Amino acid sequence: MAETVVRQPGQGDAYWLLGALFDVKVATPELTLVEVHLRTGAGPPPHTHPGGESVYVLEGRIRYHIDGAVHEGGPGAFFHVPQDTPENFEPVEDSRLLVAYTPGGIEGFIAEAGERAPRHELPPPPVEPPDVGRLVEIGRRHGMNLVLPA
Repeated sequence: MAETVVRQPGQGDAYWLLGALFDVKVATPELTLVEVHLRTGAGPPPHTHPGGESVYVLEGRIRYHIDGAVHEGGPGAFFHVPQDTPENFEPVEDSRLLVAYTPGGIEGFIAEAGERAPRHELPPPPVEPPDVGRLVEIGRRHGMNLVLPA
């Protein structure tokens, strides 16, 4: 990164997406760093990324599905998923994650698929299922492939 970035809690862009809060800490061409707050059971559908994804569990516990294998981890657990590897996770309890995407750019998907959060806190629980077709189309525009059940 060629620039200095300083963010205090509650600063920066934040989005509500899939019942979670995505708090973007850094968004550069080289790196996107996002703090993600999730409720139990509120994870993304299976998908791939055009770059690598690294996840560090700050609070809670997640179950991570990576290329057919299942892993679990709590605070201090670290997962790295190489580009184009099918993956998804679900929090088995309310969780807070620090997620790094290399290269950067995933914030474009987050901003388009989600809605700007008026507050840096979890959104109200969703009352309807997500529009998966919309997510698939937005994902395609950003180099992601959402893997839908057959």
